[in-house]
Amino acid sequence: MPDSPPQPSDDATADTTALVLCGARLADGRTVDVRLAAGRIEAVGTAGGLTAYGTRVDLTGFLLLPAPAEPHAHGDTALTALAAPGGGPRGPVSYAPEDVQRRATEATLLQLGHGATALRAHVRIGERQRLGRLEAVLQARRSLRGLADLTAVAVPRLLTGVAGADGLAMLRDAVKMGAGVVGGCPDLDPDPAGYAEAVLEVAAEHGCPVDLHTDGADPARLARLAAMAGGVRQGVTLGPCAGLARLPAEVAARAADRLAAAGVTVVCLPQGTCGGAEHAGGDPSRTRSPGAERGRGVAPVRLLRAAGVRVAAGGGALRDLANPVGRGDPLEAAYLLASRSGLRAADAYGAVSTAARAAMGLAEVRVEAGFPAELLAVRGDSVEGALSLAYSRIVIHRGRVVARTSAVREYCDSAAVVALELPRQGRSDLGA
Repeated sequence: MPDSPPQPSDDATADTTALVLCGARLADGRTVDVRLAAGRIEAVGTAGGLTAYGTRVDLTGFLLLPAPAEPHAHGDTALTALAAPGGGPRGPVSYAPEDVQRRATEATLLQLGHGATALRAHVRIGERQRLGRLEAVLQARRSLRGLADLTAVAVPRLLTGVAGADGLAMLRDAVKMGAGVVGGCPDLDPDPAGYAEAVLEVAAEHGCPVDLHTDGADPARLARLAAMAGGVRQGVTLGPCAGLARLPAEVAARAADRLAAAGVTVVCLPQGTCGGAEHAGGDPSRTRSPGAERGRGVAPVRLLRAAGVRVAAGGGALRDLANPVGRGDPLEAAYLLASRSGLRAADAYGAVSTAARAAMGLAEVRVEAGFPAELLAVRGDSVEGALSLAYSRIVIHRGRVVARTSAVREYCDSAAVVALELPRQGRSDLGA
C-alpha cells in the first residue's frame, strides 16, 4: 500500500491550470517543452513544438528530472541540535505539540525546497509524550497539504513482554489516528524477533506498509527479519543496515541474498547518521558512544544492488542530537552515494528518486506523458553536474511550482586583478 498522499481530485488546493515548461534539458540530452495539467504530465514535445496554452515557465539552462522523495526523515526530532535535555543554548528540547509541529513543518519545507515532494517521517510514540508527537506531525501534514506529501511512521519503543503491551496498544491507536506506516527499532527491544512479529501483525491488520530500523550487524537476526517480511503483501523497508558493511564480505553477501529473496527494500543513509537519542533508547549520551560512531558508516550499496536488493537513499538525522548539521538535500545524499559508494551519477540519483518513491509505495515518475507531475528542475546540463553543484532549483508538485531557489555567483574584478598581479610582484603566498 502506498503512503496514501491525497490525490489531486481530493485536494481543494490542487491547481488544474496548465503549466508549460519551456526549453528544459532532459537527462538523455534532449531539449523539450513539457505541458502539465491536472497534476500529471500531459505532453512532451520538441522545444517550441507544443501548443502554448497555460502559464509558461522558462527552463532554459535547467535539467528536468523526476522529483526526489525522502524515505527516512525524523520530523519530531529535526532541528533540535541547539537544545539538549539538560539545557542548551536555546534551553531544553520541547516536545510540546506546537513545537513539534513547528519543527516538523520547517524541516519539511527545507527538504521540499531542495526538491523532495514526498517525505516519510518516523515519529516516536509512547513514553511521556504518548501520541502527542504523532498528532503534531499529522497536523503538520495537514498544514502542508498541496505543498508536499508527508507521511508519518509510528515508532514504538517496546512491543514485547509486560512493558510492551502498552506500546502495542498505542501502535494500533497510532494507525487509527492517521499514521500511514508502522515501524520501529527491533534492535532496542529485549526480543527483537517478537518486536518485528508484533509490527508485522499490526501492519497485516490495517493493510499498512512496514518500515523498520536496524543496524544489520547481526546476520542471523537480519535473516530472521527477512524471512518474516517475505510474505508481507504491502512490502517491508529496512534501514539503514550500516552494520552490513562491517561484516566479512561473504557473510554480507549471504545476508544480501536473503534480503533480495524476501523482496525487502533497504534505505541507506549516505550521511551515516540517524535519529539521535531516539535510536539510542532515549538516552542522548549514547548517541556519541563508540558503538554509535562505528554505526556512522553506510550500507554496502553495490553489494546489495548486485544481489538484486532495491536500494533507496534518505537523509536521516537533520540537525538533531545525532547530527548537529545537515541540509535536508536529496541531491547531497545522491552525491555522497556517488562519491563514497562508487555509483554512477544516474544510479545515485535514482536511489533518491525512483527507488525512494518505490520504497514509499508511490507512483513511478518519468518525464513522459501520463506520469505524475512531480518534477525537479536544477540549473545545469547533466546529472553529474546537478549532484556536484546545483543551487538554483524549481520544484513542481502535482503540476504546479511550489518552491524556487535562485543562486547567483559573482567574482570580484578587483580580486581578479590582484590575483593576476601577484606573480609579477614575485609573491607566491596568496595569503601574505
